[in-house]
Amino acid sequence: MLLSFVFIFTTLASFACTHPRTIASPSISEAGLRQVGEMSSARAAHAATLLEDGRVLITGGFQTGGRSLSSAEVFVPSSGKLETLAGLNAARASHTSTRLPDGKVLIAGGFDGNYLQSTEIFDPKTGRFSVGPQMTMPRSEHTATALANGRVLIVGGVGTGWAFLADAEIYDPVTGRFSAVGKMSTPRESHTATLLTDGRVLITGGHKDRRSAITIFASTEVFDPAKRIFELTGNMTIKRHKHAAVLLKDGRVLVAGGSDERDSRGAYSSLEIFDPRTDAFKVAGEMRRSRYKLNGAVALMPGGKVLIAGGSDGAEVFDPATSKTTETAGSFGSHRLFATATALSDGRVLIIGGYDQSNRVSSGAWIFESVSN
Repeated sequence: MLLSFVFIFTTLASFACTHPRTIASPSISEAGLRQVGEMSSARAAHAATLLEDGRVLITGGFQTGGRSLSSAEVFVPSSGKLETLAGLNAARASHTSTRLPDGKVLIAGGFDGNYLQSTEIFDPKTGRFSVGPQMTMPRSEHTATALANGRVLIVGGVGTGWAFLADAEIYDPVTGRFSAVGKMSTPRESHTATLLTDGRVLITGGHKDRRSAITIFASTEVFDPAKRIFELTGNMTIKRHKHAAVLLKDGRVLVAGGSDERDSRGAYSSLEIFDPRTDAFKVAGEMRRSRYKLNGAVALMPGGKVLIAGGSDGAEVFDPATSKTTETAGSFGSHRLFATATALSDGRVLIIGGYDQSNRVSSGAWIFESVSN
């Protein structure tokens, strides 16, 4: 049976720990993955967003036991410290966080025991969150994509009554309003959304669930901002949900991992690549480990390689030039499910939180650094 966030919120055991506040920057000469400190709160299904000034905004998520968090903090690369912020206006997990053209950040939707329609705007200059406009509907576990025109596309997810959504909407930072756009071909949750170099947005996989049966998709579609509609494109080589996708430097899209109906027992090690010139997918090799629940935990590095950090107890690097992966030095110590990986301005990657196979949520923070990335 699919382990949904709603189930997690009601079944995780309680947990408490202490949280040192300093993250020591690793030596430039060292390479690999290493734990470097802890956040103020254990978090999974949180959001992490790189700010214009190089800091990383970390918001919400849930703790062991399932309580959604309203706390927020920032990682400061120059000092190697995590600094606590004034909290969100609402506790939320499985929300989205998207940097806007003016440097502010849109926090949208999520779950706090109810599906949220509310949004907030974070201002890096004041370090505070203000109440934002309402979305057109409540949603959690959706995707949010910053478009080339500065607007934000919100797609799919789950809404009130555990309804799986094909609906999409766009936030316009000029008017400060959301407006509905054409629906996808099918409801999707645990899907991915990736901005292509031509301005379209690629939506891959995901699932819908009628409680008695789950349907996982190999289908994909693209959103055309000019037409404000979705159009079906080529299928992936296999059906996937709880996978990850990242835009490569050459404009192709790497799709990594995920799982079938068996959830953790059906986790994939497979990789494939979407080519927007042909709108087709091709197999791109295998990861060293099977991984799922890793959306948001992959990061493109300056040299064009991809760090795959979520879904297992270690990380690996994919090289698009060879279609091969290499395991990194270091370990998380346990699986990192629904963690985040954020590429920093200095070429390192910050990996935050997630939970393990015992449903214990982590406050850990790790840095990945490569001599050649």
